[in-house]
Amino acid sequence: MSKHMPPAHPFDFDALSPFDDGDKLKEECGVFGVLGVADAANFVALGLHALQHRGQEAGGIVCHHPEFGFNSAHRFGYVRDNFTNATLMQTLPGPLAIGHVRYSTAGAKGAVIRDVQPFFGEFSMGGAAIAHNGNITNAIALRRELIERGSIFQSSSDSECIIHLMARSLQKGIPERMEDALRRVEGAFSIVAMTRTKLIGVRDPLGVRPLCLGKIGDGWVLSSETCALDIIGADYVREIEPGEMVVIDEKRGVQSHFPFRRVPSRFCIFEHVYFSRPDSIIGGRSVYETRRQIGVELAREAPVDADLVCPVPDSGTPAAIGYSQESGIPYAMGIIRNQYMGRTFIEPTEQIRNMGVRLKLNVNRALIRGKRVILVDDSVVRGTTSRKIKQMILDAGAAEVHFRIASPPTAWPCFYGVDTPQREKLLAATMNEEEMREHLAVDSLKFISLDGLYRAAGEAEGRNNKCPQYCDACFSGEYPVAPSDMIEKGFQLKAAE
Repeated sequence: MSKHMPPAHPFDFDALSPFDDGDKLKEECGVFGVLGVADAANFVALGLHALQHRGQEAGGIVCHHPEFGFNSAHRFGYVRDNFTNATLMQTLPGPLAIGHVRYSTAGAKGAVIRDVQPFFGEFSMGGAAIAHNGNITNAIALRRELIERGSIFQSSSDSECIIHLMARSLQKGIPERMEDALRRVEGAFSIVAMTRTKLIGVRDPLGVRPLCLGKIGDGWVLSSETCALDIIGADYVREIEPGEMVVIDEKRGVQSHFPFRRVPSRFCIFEHVYFSRPDSIIGGRSVYETRRQIGVELAREAPVDADLVCPVPDSGTPAAIGYSQESGIPYAMGIIRNQYMGRTFIEPTEQIRNMGVRLKLNVNRALIRGKRVILVDDSVVRGTTSRKIKQMILDAGAAEVHFRIASPPTAWPCFYGVDTPQREKLLAATMNEEEMREHLAVDSLKFISLDGLYRAAGEAEGRNNKCPQYCDACFSGEYPVAPSDMIEKGFQLKAAE
């Protein structure tokens, strides 16, 4: 059963997702905001639907209407199951709204409605709501300090620290209080916030998590990804830059400034590998094209004689296409994903529980039988799903199974908004490549090199080891911001070389 939701009865098929066993990294959340359109909450619901891949646990919307004030709705589950309800959406009127989809990293796991964002606070100069994508790495220290000074927390989320820091600020306006609060914060944050009249967007100085600006008619949009602009018919304007704050209102439009000390950016390279949707544009680059190019680099670095190149759907598909194009080995859909699983409820049996991956993935037996197969996947975390998929391929009669992985070995946990297992549970933290190959029991296993990944992302010379262009801590162990909370708990950083 999924550790993120309480046991359900009758039985919930979603609990048997092959990606719910800690073998896929999970992004924390997606954020979206709209200003200057009628019934903004409906646009936010559509945007959150497009960002559902960034968080499936829960979602929330806060809106403001000049006559009715602030209103909000927070729900567990998918956007489509909650925010398509006409009765609910009628309670969220107004031309300004923000929203959030969540997959918990910091804070309590499971069904705790008070942890669902956006968070709202009432200040002397009016109300404000905030939706945060990322992770605050000094949240424990901040929370301890705030509680000692009298703050009363309503959630276990690190993001609530920002509201309390704003409340204690001596600045006059809400945007200024937010600046003041965020100067105390360490880690990663891309934030969409709102007051009664303003939509606010801000990224941390390193720009670890994405945030972009769009235009819809006379209105404005902030979104984690460009794919969510597309769904509402908004035009992409530009990315919010690392360390930038934009304050938008209907009279003055977009006001931009940089309240933090400028530092070299360190955008999360795993957004290119897995987190972002392939139809998004990140850093001026097509995510799909970057992933296809990863496959090209993999084929150059790790060729192998085989009959078919098959993706592990769906995240391995662009890289598999690139590998096939560069190697000349035919691309084929050797594994078919059941797109219609949804939430199906049946009585639990041990036989059903043991089906695991087969409930959502099935091998194209007629294609695979007797073939030497290259399986292309985005990553290996614990290796549990990879072992199951390998066995399915062998059971279908494959002659050989070769894994090609579209990222370097994941050997270190992420503390910037990604749910990563403890380091000792990461396969690459305890095994070298040959040991992993033996553990997975495949004919060959190769990961793209860190330099190859950088080349695929547009860095022709590869990684600048003195000043890396991306955050790649999950691969390199080099953290651009010290994870203060985890160090306090005993986490050991990588020894200096």
